[in-house]
Amino acid sequence: MHDLMFRPVSELAALVRSGELSARELVSASLERIDALDGQINAFTHVGADGALAAADAIGADDPRPFAGVPIAIKDNRPVEGMPLTMGANAFGDLVPPFEMAFVRRLRAAGFVIVGKTALPEYGIQPTTESVRNGPTRNPWDLSRTAGGSSGGAAAAVAAGMVPIAHGNDGGGSIRIPAACCGLVGLKPARGRISLAPVEGESFLVTDGVLTRTVAESAALLDLLAGPEAGDTSWAPPPSEPFAQTAARTPGRLRIGFTLRPPLTETAIDPIAAQAVFDTVELLRELGHEVEEIDPPWAIPGMLELFSAAFGPAVGSAIVIAGTIAGRELTADDMEPLSWMLWERSRKLDAPHYLAAIGQLQALARTLVTATAACDAVLTPSLAQRPVPIGALSGATDDPVGTFRRGGEFTPFTAIANVTGQPAISVPISHGDDGLPVGVHFFGRPAQEGPLLALAAQLEAARPWAGRRPELVAAS
Repeated sequence: MHDLMFRPVSELAALVRSGELSARELVSASLERIDALDGQINAFTHVGADGALAAADAIGADDPRPFAGVPIAIKDNRPVEGMPLTMGANAFGDLVPPFEMAFVRRLRAAGFVIVGKTALPEYGIQPTTESVRNGPTRNPWDLSRTAGGSSGGAAAAVAAGMVPIAHGNDGGGSIRIPAACCGLVGLKPARGRISLAPVEGESFLVTDGVLTRTVAESAALLDLLAGPEAGDTSWAPPPSEPFAQTAARTPGRLRIGFTLRPPLTETAIDPIAAQAVFDTVELLRELGHEVEEIDPPWAIPGMLELFSAAFGPAVGSAIVIAGTIAGRELTADDMEPLSWMLWERSRKLDAPHYLAAIGQLQALARTLVTATAACDAVLTPSLAQRPVPIGALSGATDDPVGTFRRGGEFTPFTAIANVTGQPAISVPISHGDDGLPVGVHFFGRPAQEGPLLALAAQLEAARPWAGRRPELVAAS
């Protein structure tokens, strides 16, 4: 039972279908792990034990659903009917929405059992997870360091074996950053791949997804969650075959570009991160791929400010909702200084300037995709630095502008894929001398998650990572 939460979700579902394990036993194992470990890690904002056990009791061995009985957690910035929605912000109070996201409905329909909600920084802004409301989420590999953000609670929960898989979302790296910090697979699907119904018709930057231990799980969940819902404004073109089917095949000889030059020009790359890229280049060549260094035209002046002009209004919409819930206009006392800074910026940004910023980012995206069109994938570090200590990038800062910039310098490579809309993935290729996971990051071709997953699966087969566990977990 101790090892259950480290097994692939397809194997767990097979145990339930065979009758070898009941859904209640499986969900109870998850709840017991949460009870044992979350006091140290602080990955969850809400645990719905009674509802999860009731859902498990309704699942029998003859349940035909593909993931019947498998526990999962949902990030606390997406509505789940009957569970609190806080956005990591005190201003959301005790809101319990009367509806849930379409992807949550798809997860339930496939048999997943939702055990709770996971932590994020206030409004999902920072690449670490340590809100004033919930406190810091700690990295299971080193409790003094961040689990990443903004899906840090999800990553910590999976890495610690509290759940076998967890939902996250990504507007600037928020799946891939915590995946890199915690030694997981983090896929950002292509823009429009997973519906945002019923909350939005589309999003320029944000997409939902999952954090997993294996590429096969990421591919299987993408097949489950992909596809439009009625009323969506736009959606990604469907694949020619299931993602899991493509991911299971050897990708063939690919042309892969790599770079260590970040979009934020003054950012320094940690030697461990750089060495992971060089080691991956050698492995890719051993696997038969053509690999060459490239220089993408992404280092433009004011990139962080330009991105914040697009990202800030998305944060602002959540703050408007919080104000509606509170029944008044929010003030600086209602939020962390970094959230207030972005809120103030977004309120000063009029519609023409906002649209101009979006237009500039779209032009940059066209330039980048065109410039790298000859590459089947582009390789970079996942992070420019090792997972930072707790407190280093807190939103409760007396220097919000500097903290926001330092957050970008910690994670300079990820947000570009949100701007271009390309699929991108972080995989835990190795560990550093400090004992922490090291991720490398790939951009795929637009709307082509299948070949990207196949490449990641090939690396996983060559350098297996799913069996690695933090000492904290091994000792529990």
